[in-house]
Amino acid sequence: MHKAWHYLLHAEFHKAKIDYHYRDPKTGHHQLIDGEPKAWDLDRCLRERFPDNQDPVRLNGELFVALRNKVEHRYEHNLKIVTGGRAQALVMNYEQEVVARFGSECSLADRLRFPISVQALTAEGREQLQAAAKKLPKHTRDLVAKFEAAIDPALLDDLRYDYRVRLVPIIGSKTDADLAINFVKLDELSEEERRTMVEAGRLGTVIEKVKHVEVADKDKLLPGQVARLVEDQVPFEFSASHEHALMWRRFGVRPATGAPDPCATDAKYCIYSEAFGAYVYTPAWVKKIVREIGTVEKYRSVFGREPRMKRVTQFPKQPKASSPQQHSKSA
Repeated sequence: MHKAWHYLLHAEFHKAKIDYHYRDPKTGHHQLIDGEPKAWDLDRCLRERFPDNQDPVRLNGELFVALRNKVEHRYEHNLKIVTGGRAQALVMNYEQEVVARFGSECSLADRLRFPISVQALTAEGREQLQAAAKKLPKHTRDLVAKFEAAIDPALLDDLRYDYRVRLVPIIGSKTDADLAINFVKLDELSEEERRTMVEAGRLGTVIEKVKHVEVADKDKLLPGQVARLVEDQVPFEFSASHEHALMWRRFGVRPATGAPDPCATDAKYCIYSEAFGAYVYTPAWVKKIVREIGTVEKYRSVFGREPRMKRVTQFPKQPKASSPQQHSKSA
């Protein structure tokens, strides 16, 4: 990333026709190395590109310039653990800069993948991370601590300086448009959602185990349940084996039994449960059925026959209460 940033900023200066070579302060001529003009190092490039010394992108880059100049390669793994969020910000900032300056065709989105440390998934793994962090030489840990002590605390929380994330497993039904990782922008959330996410982020937890296991068929209905819910809302009988089967065929919400691809359903109304080898339906399917055949006229139009009306239970008539006069006469 040090080299990538270095070449990127040189390319920007070249495009803007800015001379990015050192000159002798006395003569004004280029300083030469092996006969070639000496180009600015990354530290100088960062100062020229980001003149504000409190710019979080510049501060992030300067931290890694300092680390690169100090760190021994044998501690590289431990350093990745300690500076993971800053390193992620270094990459994210690079992506923003290269796309802004040279267009989306230069994006690295299709080449880089989001890194996840598998040790963070277990309690034992977290202990290993903490142990590895303690193995860093004191001068390296002090370098980071002293560097950040001079930075405004608000800048330390800026994602352009330290890109920390909370991983929350995505549960429920999956669509073809779903990616393994979805990024949520705080400015696109409601005030309440933003407050919840910010407070959760301050806890620093990487990932939590999902407590419930069965989620794929949550709130899904079997054909018999669909039939009962529909029948509760219409004045006639509705059977799972007959009317319901005709309805899913009519609207194509699922393939026929034995179809090559049983998963080719309309996910809004029906989902194939691989675990049970059966189709389950959504509450939206119940609403659609009631909407399509909820009256006798609609039923006739869809099925071409009269519905079987529900039987009305006849309760025995209660005997009339005798009047007080009748009681007195009897007495």
